Amino acid sequence: MIKPWDGVIPFEDEAAFGVGIEESPQPMEVGERPALIIVDMTRAFVDTAYPKGWSPTGYPATAANSVLLNAARSARIPVFFTKGRPESAPTPTLAEKGKWKYRVLRQEASVDLPPGDVIVEDLTPVDGEVVINKGNKPSGFFGTPLSSLLTYHNIDTTIITGMTTSGCVRATVVDAFQQNYFVVIPHECCADRSQISHKVSLFDMYMKYADVVEMDETLEYLSRVSPNP
Repeated sequence: MIKPWDGVIPFEDEAAFGVGIEESPQPMEVGERPALIIVDMTRAFVDTAYPKGWSPTGYPATAANSVLLNAARSARIPVFFTKGRPESAPTPTLAEKGKWKYRVLRQEASVDLPPGDVIVEDLTPVDGEVVINKGNKPSGFFGTPLSSLLTYHNIDTTIITGMTTSGCVRATVVDAFQQNYFVVIPHECCADRSQISHKVSLFDMYMKYADVVEMDETLEYLSRVSPNP
């Protein structure tokens, strides 16, 4: 694998992890019952027209997720999406918005734009796929039924993608790790506004919580799992 953090993580930092950095690719640690979790691939994060969006990386990640999503559907594994709030929900209160540090994270998009908290059209969920409305917190697990739904399906492996790598993706990965799921991150399917944050976050998750792999390796894994509707 060409490491997505190459050229960003200093050699000294890699060396500090010692045996954690392998010279040759290692096989993924996965189980037999995966689920795909696509985090916050909404207009608001994908498209630069919105205050939190970034098209230069959002749309390539959308295209990669579309390939992965089609493979997951062909493999008949459970698919989950996360976004903020139900379309019919009233405007959140300040308490519901939370104490985000930077004001831009609390900004709303212009009223001239279509609603932003909508999953991008190329990834529109189909019948049988669950959309998790997680409010204004980063993790797809925090205060949501996601854990219960994964338990229902006897899931042992989570494939986690989406936006942003350093924010909601990372928070969801950490929570999945803490609940003892194997975690796989196909790095082409993640994106961020900050490319340094994207690459450093992938490196950090690779060293601690997850297998960060190329999408092709994830597709090969999906090609050999048994259906788990």
